[in-house]
Amino acid sequence: MQSNAAAATLNGGAPPRTEDRAGKYLTFRLAREEFAIQVLKVREIMGIQDITAVPHTPSYVKGVINLRGKVIPVVDLRLKFGLPEMEYDRRTCIIVVQIQHQSAVLLTGIIVDAVSEVLNIAASEIEDTPDFGDGVETPYLLGMAKTKGKVKILLDIDRVLTAQELQGLNSFLQ
Repeated sequence: MQSNAAAATLNGGAPPRTEDRAGKYLTFRLAREEFAIQVLKVREIMGIQDITAVPHTPSYVKGVINLRGKVIPVVDLRLKFGLPEMEYDRRTCIIVVQIQHQSAVLLTGIIVDAVSEVLNIAASEIEDTPDFGDGVETPYLLGMAKTKGKVKILLDIDRVLTAQELQGLNSFLQ
């Protein structure tokens, strides 16, 4: 497994500096874990709603929704991360995020168990992602934040879905 710095260097980008990762994050739960994404990537938070299933998509792609006249894909993060499927309840939310893919910006809904809060995370509270060993790649992790006595997993939402997955989502919407 490569560190964030090694992964970024291999991908042609500069390694993310701790001070670049500091800022406001929206935190949410999946199972018993707390995750966070940069607030600047969040466009909207909504309750669960009817999702139109699309045939021949991966199991974590729940389908599409109509967001004010624009059709956007919806991904269940539980399934994407290999967690067991759970029945949606009143706390289940769709977070509409803006994902940078090549030169395009794509809106995508991500289903989470519950939204928690917005936190201002300082650089001093962020550590690099640990090395999980050979064969375990985590380029979608920005790091780990130690705040309020807990660890929050910081996601790089632009990298949670691979380029190939984003290309597939984009192609079935056109």
